[in-house]
Amino acid sequence: MLRGREKNWRLKQAKAAAQAGIEQYRLQREKEFKAKEAAVLGSHGSCSTEVEDPQEKMTILQTYFRQNRDELLDNLLAFDCDIQPEIHKNYHKNR
Repeated sequence: MLRGREKNWRLKQAKAAAQAGIEQYRLQREKEFKAKEAAVLGSHGSCSTEVEDPQEKMTILQTYFRQNRDELLDNLLAFDCDIQPEIHKNYHKNR
């Protein structure tokens, strides 16, 4: 009967050691996860500055548009209105 108690004690000891190993592994993986999460969320912290930058860029683009609008419209109208009809080089008259 002493042998059964010793076996049970060893099983309990092995179970406790395994639980400790599992807990240590879990803590290590959790630490790695927290580090990766902090790296990802850390980059999200700069999102507010990234959101503000497009507003400034839009203002600059609108200024450029206002400055160049007339010249652009003149070029587009000249391109569309100055049509010079010509026969395509691959066109053949019916004989």
